[in-house]
Amino acid sequence: MPSLRVPAPLRRRPVPVLLAVAVALVLLGVVLWAPATRGQERLTGSVTLSTGVPSGVYARYGPLLQTQLARDAPDLDITLRGSAGSVENIERLISGEADFAIATADSLASYQAAGGKDADRLLACARLYDDYMQLVVRADSPVQRAADLAGLRVGVGQDQSGVQLVTRELLEAAGLDMDRDITAVRQGINTTPTMLEAGRIDAFFWSGGLPTSAVEQLSAHTGIRLVPLGDLVPALRSEGGSYRDYYRAAVLPPDAYPDVAGSQVIDTVAVANLLVTTDRVDAAVAEQITRSVINGRDRIGSQVHAAQRVDLRTAIYTQPLPLHPGAREYYRSAKS
Repeated sequence: MPSLRVPAPLRRRPVPVLLAVAVALVLLGVVLWAPATRGQERLTGSVTLSTGVPSGVYARYGPLLQTQLARDAPDLDITLRGSAGSVENIERLISGEADFAIATADSLASYQAAGGKDADRLLACARLYDDYMQLVVRADSPVQRAADLAGLRVGVGQDQSGVQLVTRELLEAAGLDMDRDITAVRQGINTTPTMLEAGRIDAFFWSGGLPTSAVEQLSAHTGIRLVPLGDLVPALRSEGGSYRDYYRAAVLPPDAYPDVAGSQVIDTVAVANLLVTTDRVDAAVAEQITRSVINGRDRIGSQVHAAQRVDLRTAIYTQPLPLHPGAREYYRSAKS
């Protein structure tokens, strides 16, 4: 009997099967390789953020933003540097000593109006929150309005601070010259509360978010009052100066400082704070910093109440500065 032979079409063909397995492994390799490659594109390096004086909101905001960035971009570090405030922060941005900084809109507009060096290189990432002007006196002080400060010792903020810039304007609106009509004590919020408590000054100005911890702590053990400043808004706006357009009428709510004697709504002046950078900063870095500002709003705001006012809808209004292209890209993607 002839031997039975299996027809060729029914024979097992191991080579195509092995080939299929090999192709599958190659495809799987592509899938596994792609995320790893993307992971290598994470932002790395370090940037510097210039903040403000101890006890001020800038100085409290910086470490919290640093923590948020560690969550969002762990390979990108922020180095924090304290400063006298807005004016010094702008100078650091221009000189390259800082990559990011917080500054008030009026100080930025003033720098532009004065023809400051490389002013056109300044760009914004976000409008953060408003600073409220606070004129603090002891509860038994005779000062009822800014004009009553004539002849008194007044804390006006450190040199190179935004506080001193707006204080000079407020005093002028009240008919006083800061250099002649008062004894100007050029100290900031880190020292003026203690000086007021000790009787070394009669009053001090502060421009900051609500509440400012140093004022809050002072009110807890010393009787103080907040003097209304809202009556100065018409004079501020009528005297000209492009940066004065950034002052607006506002109120200090009673719950800002519950321990203040006779706490009530106080009319005052407010100005916006911006997170500022320059055109030297890479777009991807600016985009990430902006994203972390918005992502961290609730977490940061739980410790710095002023930060609760950071909002995606209002963050783009950064006048007098245009948005950095990286920040603009973030807002565009966040709305899509």
